[in-house]
Amino acid sequence: MNKLYGWWRTFQESFLQYVSALILVGLTLLAVLEVIRRYVFGVSFEWQQDAVTFGILAGVFLFFGITQSRRAHLRVTLFLGLLREKCGRWGGILASILEILGAVVGIAFCAWLVWRGIDVVQLLLLQQRKTESLYFLIWPFFVVFLTSMAFLAVSFVFQLYHEVCTLFGKEGLVDKYNVESDSESLL
Repeated sequence: MNKLYGWWRTFQESFLQYVSALILVGLTLLAVLEVIRRYVFGVSFEWQQDAVTFGILAGVFLFFGITQSRRAHLRVTLFLGLLREKCGRWGGILASILEILGAVVGIAFCAWLVWRGIDVVQLLLLQQRKTESLYFLIWPFFVVFLTSMAFLAVSFVFQLYHEVCTLFGKEGLVDKYNVESDSESLL
């Protein structure tokens, strides 16, 4: 499982984060160009606002799974930390169970979004729905969203595996991209 996790993290850190960054930087530069064009020259692209809005969202969506793997996402860890620190062995067990529950809920939510989203993509394809400027079809942006939710689910699956292993006293996953050594920061 560590080898599979290593491949997943390598994909995230060596490819996916750069794709996301490239999208974000490129569309930010397009937004700056559009500000200059609009206020200096008095003209603008009709499609620019849609491209920037949907493209930046796509770039952010692609980073969701990476953020989960790095445990850099927004979450409240004070309670879990207090359980582990102040309540001894049983507090640590309860904190691990809560982490497992969170991962299971995350997997279920992502799976539900992808499952229901497939119907939405089919509907968008059938109707040929476009953005407000009528330059872009909406379905590719929605496919990126669903793909990113699937990537997030994969990160949750690895987190779940790690938490179950550590709950039963076994070595969890080793993350070569994370230099910290405590089990909380391995994923």
